[in-house]
Amino acid sequence: MRTSITQLQKQASAGEKLAMLTCYDASFAVLCEAAGTDILLIGDSLGMVIQGRETTHAVTLAETEYHVACVARGCSKPFILADMPFGSFQESKEQAFRNAARLIAAGAQMVKLEGGAHMVETTRFLVDRGVPVCSHIGLTPQSVYTFGGFKVQGRGEEAAARLVAEAKLLDEAGSGMILMEAVPSDVAARVTAAVKAPTIGIGAGLDVSGQVLVLYDILDLYPGKKARFVKNFMAGATSVQGAIEAYVKAVKAKTFPGPEHQFPAEAPK
Repeated sequence: MRTSITQLQKQASAGEKLAMLTCYDASFAVLCEAAGTDILLIGDSLGMVIQGRETTHAVTLAETEYHVACVARGCSKPFILADMPFGSFQESKEQAFRNAARLIAAGAQMVKLEGGAHMVETTRFLVDRGVPVCSHIGLTPQSVYTFGGFKVQGRGEEAAARLVAEAKLLDEAGSGMILMEAVPSDVAARVTAAVKAPTIGIGAGLDVSGQVLVLYDILDLYPGKKARFVKNFMAGATSVQGAIEAYVKAVKAKTFPGPEHQFPAEAPK
């Protein structure tokens, strides 16, 4: 039986760390399930690691549907989370519901929306209509042009307080999970303490409910410069499944991320 959001919330409340990985096809879904991964995210990162694009912006809803269905067919236990692609939910609440419903029909159990306070009403609208939502705050790759690049978010007390306030609003609107990307560890800890929903970090330190990384990053398949929060779990592994198992074990044991994968509150001078 597939893991439910209620089960994930109970695990997080009991102090068990949640292990999430991106996944885009049935074959990798089989391996991720066998390795004990709790959550599989069909991320719009597929635009970069699968399609070879520079950003996530060109990924379409139809492409996401296709990959959600592939992953869902490849496993029976992990929780299935799907990204809402750029342009598929920002126009209106009604547009967001219409497109989220397509991803749920394809096999997703929850959809992920990038954005903070401006996504509160959309989140509430979806949750009230039976669509579970994961909120994504901090560095939101769909807004990378607005940020001027892939930059750490939440540095400085004003920015940190704003991030905490946004998380609380999204939590109150019904978010079932909150993902934070590239934020200082102490800020992520403040968010986790302020909300009821489990928090997932990617470059957000240890004091969150769980971790997520891009599958192709932990397998050292994606070329180019790696983000600070990435760790190559293929190093020392004898198989792909062994590398995934090492990642899950490290998350559960709280040995990943290490200090070298975290962002300090102040930018290096």
